[in-house]
Amino acid sequence: MVRPLRRTRGDLIATGVIAAVSLAAVAGVWATAPIRGSELTPATTEYVAAPGLSAIPDSLTEMWALTDTPLPGVHRPVIVDGLVVTHADRTVTASDPAGETVWTYRRDLDLCSLGAAWGRVVTTWRAPNGCGDVVALDADSGTYNATRSAVSPDEVVAVTSNDRVGTAAGQRLELWRSDMVRTVEYGEVEGFQEPRLQPHPDCRITSALTRTDLLAVTEVCPDEQGTWLRFQDTTPEQARAPEISADVQLDHPGARLMAIGQEGAAVYQQGELISFAEDGREVERRAVPQVPWVDQDLPFAPATADLPHHMSFFDGQRLYLLSPANLTVRHVLEDAVGTGVAVDGRLLMPTAEGIAVVNWDTGGTEKTILVDRGGHDGMVTLGVVGDTVVEKRGGLTVGLRQAW
Repeated sequence: MVRPLRRTRGDLIATGVIAAVSLAAVAGVWATAPIRGSELTPATTEYVAAPGLSAIPDSLTEMWALTDTPLPGVHRPVIVDGLVVTHADRTVTASDPAGETVWTYRRDLDLCSLGAAWGRVVTTWRAPNGCGDVVALDADSGTYNATRSAVSPDEVVAVTSNDRVGTAAGQRLELWRSDMVRTVEYGEVEGFQEPRLQPHPDCRITSALTRTDLLAVTEVCPDEQGTWLRFQDTTPEQARAPEISADVQLDHPGARLMAIGQEGAAVYQQGELISFAEDGREVERRAVPQVPWVDQDLPFAPATADLPHHMSFFDGQRLYLLSPANLTVRHVLEDAVGTGVAVDGRLLMPTAEGIAVVNWDTGGTEKTILVDRGGHDGMVTLGVVGDTVVEKRGGLTVGLRQAW
């Protein structure tokens, strides 16, 4: 006869010890998890975007100003689904065209990068694993959409488009798709047990831009291997195995990307702006004034903006309008102090006096709307949210409206 199983005192003690160890492990994970120190205040109701600005205003008056701490590579106002998104004191805030708060998201961490795509706000935070703690929030509600966490450098610059969001540092770059799954990992990466997947792990990334299916990177390689422009696919078969479609050797280590289109990119080097097709062919080489930037450890991130019929970038002193097809130069606007925005078939361009209304076909200024910026003399970039013109001025994002 088989005796029935019985719990002994030893069994109970062992069970208690296992349970206590498990609880301690769970508590430890909870206590150290970066997400624990967060506070999300979503929208009370799902936000519906107001109609956009349909006519150029005759005058503009400052209606509100929000503190907006500068972040590497984030030059323009972050606007998504009728909301303007700002960051200050470890808090990301979404505001409506009247400057009223719709939702907030706060972390006990420093923000590394901020972007918007797919109707979401993508926030990247500095955790113990570097700038690799990423949270995507639905713009219209402020609720959680997706997260990811991975080892990352401690300092990064934003790399964004309407189709991809990511970060770059000198040693590595990565891009994510809408569900926060990584689609590109390039440079010095973990997992060197997988040999020969990374073609240039020792090179230093100096600039990176992406648009639709195209990723362009400039990098300087050691041991006199040269300076290169690399064109890549944003969705290779394996994220850790970059698919490079063209390698272009450049003449100077100071070469940097200035603009990217769906089928090519423009690079500045030594007083020339050179446009390349994605297969590496040179399309145009044009003498331009010296670009006033200071070399830095992080990859260079130009101030760019898309217009209906042009790609544009601000070099620190002038605004360039480029053909979207081949990135050849169409106009150089000398009075600009930053990138502009399209309204009613015209370019609104920030100048020292205010906002110039520019005919983008001719490059001529039709009129200037005066704006009092209270002594601010740095770069100004524009956006539009609802009926409000938005200016990003250093550490402030400001809303301007027609004065009735």
